[in-house]
Amino acid sequence: MAVKVLIVDDSALIRSLLKDIIHNDPELQLVGAAPDAFVARDLIKQHAPDVITLDVEMPRMDGLTFLDKLMKGRPTPVLMISSLTEKGSEATLRALELGAIDFIAKPRLGIAEGMQAYAEEICAKLKTAARARLPRARPATSA
Repeated sequence: MAVKVLIVDDSALIRSLLKDIIHNDPELQLVGAAPDAFVARDLIKQHAPDVITLDVEMPRMDGLTFLDKLMKGRPTPVLMISSLTEKGSEATLRALELGAIDFIAKPRLGIAEGMQAYAEEICAKLKTAARARLPRARPATSA
């Protein structure tokens, strides 16, 4: 059974490149692509993806805030794909603290070629992340 993937990124180019990468892997199935956290929330309810790709910098709600809310309400494996998620960066460490499974840094130059160069790694990390066992949602606590 194919791994259901949801893309969350405000860049139309990145969404398009990731769609192509996912479509080219028979073990992955794209269930949606969202330009922001609010569209993503609706797509998650509708499709229950096995894994989500998530950008850090997005309008209306940044990826780290969304990740925190997601892990509290509906824990889902997340692969961070952002220009801010480089090894050792503050955003990467925070994403991992919040529950992201792994990360890939977006290429800074030659984005289309760079993303294609990462295609195999992205697919492998998506499949690995989808198998992650996450804790159940925490019940809301009143302060």
